Amino acid sequence: MARAKEKPFFSSPADYFYAWTYEQAELLRLGRFREADLTNIVEELETLGRAERKALRSSYRLVLAHLLKWQFQPSHRTRSWSDTIRRERRNIREEEADSPTLRKNAGDIALEAYAMARQEAADETDLPLETFPVACPWTLDQIQNPDFLPA
Repeated sequence: MARAKEKPFFSSPADYFYAWTYEQAELLRLGRFREADLTNIVEELETLGRAERKALRSSYRLVLAHLLKWQFQPSHRTRSWSDTIRRERRNIREEEADSPTLRKNAGDIALEAYAMARQEAADETDLPLETFPVACPWTLDQIQNPDFLPA
């Protein structure tokens, strides 16, 4: 008597997703494209790209917000601010080292982050938004430079 094929047991959605990605990668590796779930593979790749860009933008936002606070509220400077700047610059270096595409688009990503950072700095310092320049006052090299802090 033949046994009915049992459905695999997954203890979590993450387990299912891992199994699905492994299976899809194997199908692609073997050139079995008709069997691969191409629609969902494309969707997952796009999601992954957006998530990576969002993480990098978040690191730039934190660096920029803290640089703004550093420059425009010098009497409130703390070690926490400089620690955050240092940590997020490391994150930026790591993310960009892992992704040539993100590294190539770093300038645009930093500009996107600046508008958010400007608002965040205003919210956190209780200074008027107009206190902070509309355009980012630093170059990408300065933002990424581990030793740069505004005067």
